[in-house]
Amino acid sequence: MTTIYTGGPIYPHADGRAVEALAVRSGRVLHIGTLEDARTVAGPGARLHDLGGDTLLPGLTDAHVHVWKVGQLRTTLLDLREAGSPDELARMVRERHAQLPPGVWLWGRGWNETRQGASPDRALLDALAPGRPVLLTRTCAHIHAVSTAALERAGIGPDTPAPPGGEIDYEGGRLTETAYGLVFDAMPAPTQAQYEAWILAGLEYLHSLGFTAATDPAVDAPLYAAYRALDAAGRLPIRVNLLYIRRPDGGSQTLPLPEKHLSPFLRCNSVKFFGDGGLSGATAAVSVPYRNTEGPSQGVLRFKTEELYELAREAHVAGFRIGAHAIGDVALDQLLSVYARLAEEHPSGPRHRIEHFGLPSAAHLRLARELRVIAVPQPVFLHELRANYDRFVPHELAGQVFPLRAYFDAGLDVAFSSDGPVVRELRPLAGVRAAVAEPYVPGMEVTVAQALGAYTRGGAVAHGDEHERGTLAPGSLADLTILGGDPFQTEPQDLPGIPVRGAVLASQAPVESERV
Repeated sequence: MTTIYTGGPIYPHADGRAVEALAVRSGRVLHIGTLEDARTVAGPGARLHDLGGDTLLPGLTDAHVHVWKVGQLRTTLLDLREAGSPDELARMVRERHAQLPPGVWLWGRGWNETRQGASPDRALLDALAPGRPVLLTRTCAHIHAVSTAALERAGIGPDTPAPPGGEIDYEGGRLTETAYGLVFDAMPAPTQAQYEAWILAGLEYLHSLGFTAATDPAVDAPLYAAYRALDAAGRLPIRVNLLYIRRPDGGSQTLPLPEKHLSPFLRCNSVKFFGDGGLSGATAAVSVPYRNTEGPSQGVLRFKTEELYELAREAHVAGFRIGAHAIGDVALDQLLSVYARLAEEHPSGPRHRIEHFGLPSAAHLRLARELRVIAVPQPVFLHELRANYDRFVPHELAGQVFPLRAYFDAGLDVAFSSDGPVVRELRPLAGVRAAVAEPYVPGMEVTVAQALGAYTRGGAVAHGDEHERGTLAPGSLADLTILGGDPFQTEPQDLPGIPVRGAVLASQAPVESERV
């Protein structure tokens, strides 16, 4: 069966240049151009799909979203992201405590001291949930507040040393970076059925927002097994690229390289490293001290450079792509030096990514271009986390905060993403709005075409399947996103209000989206 889409603007390259018709046969693009030519190429019997004025784009990709954690927050975890005050956060924790059986862990996520006006600490959690182990993860997932019972179950006392790359504030009940693993390891391990349910909840939500693909950027062995089971059963609703984590967030154990997996809906030929912490919580590794912290702080580096190089070299030589988290300028120095050494000593290896790329200098951008590094920033951070940057970022680095235009001007391949559930807003057009209208650094806004390109072709480049999707050309996969308005004819502040009509993967029929 051949389907011809027409009756609305069709942007094969998401760049503002529209065509009249798109013909699709057996899940592949057959023709783009005029309706008359599409009918001629399609032949008799083609089905006409009238867009009714809707806009058709190549399928959108979120190149960095923690899928299972999105699903977990939408189903079982206490979601603190909407709490607007300390009292509201306290009410939510107290109510969840009353609902849970004695001794069961209370796990929540999403607090942000800039939004709520205060940070939860051990004394507060002990008062709100007496005797209960409580773990409240900050929105960035790099800082965690825990109760006394949680510390006891994890065997953490006043003199417990922090693991490398982490910090423990016992009195305050605060765990930073890798120290989180001490508590996480004391919690009941999720079952594969739970992981599968969380994955599906996250992917179905992303599908409803118009995404046809996503990268889940920190997957360990149990989570990988759940993904593979869902793929084998044909249950993945969108295409997923996995970054398999070599050292789990909060852990000290180095995991072996995984078995590669490449199927139409699931890819795992990439690994993940955490280079530093987060910028919104002042744990990214920076060259000058943060402002407004309790004591002098320049963030945390997770690895010694030689250790990171050896782990990266093992993956690189084995043909694995690397997606490494690096936000602060010191972390970027370290990671780019590792990538440069890999390119010099093993020049035939795959391309690599930098997740976030938060505080790049001009020198970082030039070197990244030379190394063909793919940049994966999150424009929606500029909307949701701006107040945190205003509070913490050193004045000397304020001109380097997610300079989106500079990535493009440097000639990098750029893939946009949300990093959900770090942020509440996962809608792609909210990311486009932030990219084109809310730069942190004046003059660093991008065009709508650049932003949409980073959600389409850029996302495919980051996944490593740009030869198959990301643009709509004859022979490419017909992964499509259909919008109820034209982003090229919409004021930036109104972009998030454009409804998503559906996200179509190859030969699937259009699926009605959730109205958001």
